[in-house]
Amino acid sequence: MPHRKKRFEHDNHDRWMVSYADFITLLFAFFVVMYGISSVNENKYKVFNVAVNKAFGNNSASTEGGTIHLTEEEMYFKSLVDRRNARLAEKQRKLEERMKNLGDTLNKKMAGFVKNNLMNVSQSSRGVTLDINASILFKPGEAKLQIEAMDVLSDVAKILARENMQIEVEGHTDNLPIGTNQFPSNWELSSARASSVVRLFIDEGIAANRLKATGFADNFPVLPNDTIEGRARNRRVAVTVLTPEPEAEKPVAAP
Repeated sequence: MPHRKKRFEHDNHDRWMVSYADFITLLFAFFVVMYGISSVNENKYKVFNVAVNKAFGNNSASTEGGTIHLTEEEMYFKSLVDRRNARLAEKQRKLEERMKNLGDTLNKKMAGFVKNNLMNVSQSSRGVTLDINASILFKPGEAKLQIEAMDVLSDVAKILARENMQIEVEGHTDNLPIGTNQFPSNWELSSARASSVVRLFIDEGIAANRLKATGFADNFPVLPNDTIEGRARNRRVAVTVLTPEPEAEKPVAAP
């Protein structure tokens, strides 16, 4: 049989255009998605989230006109969270009112001493602080309470005994060294003075586990120690009623 002539096929040099067109299409789709992500807002995200949940069979919420409609279970959970937040806010308000009333009571009871700059009542986030000048409590260089001081501190103790908050008593001195056999330095003197006030508070009915005595020597002056008046102000006992921590509530469990 006669041999057929073998047909010669030319290479198609335009096949690259198919791959190039596919690449351009994918690149266009990529930039469309990137643009969509960059311009997403909260409402679009919620709608998208609901759509995904529906697609996977989780119809926990529905949308209507772009508005999210919560299920009864989700609305109940939200109401629990709102009520918990309202309770915490109310507790905080009552706590602040309680501390303010304590400061006002001390200010009113000690008005005479406050007027004569022998006491000072202040309030901060830490608590209510009553600064008492050491001159009305102790003789110079001593840590034993004077008879008149006991009556004053007794009135303070009666006010503090009505509460159940923690109390810190701090002893402070000026920067003049003392160096006696009983008190080798201002550290011992300031600590002993704070302890004397704490012992009187305990005798007046304040629970011992509410009290703490600390001596700071001359490390925290309220005025510079380069004048007589400044040193007199720095010799003091500070009684701080600490603001209690808000009671922690158990977190609301999600449905």
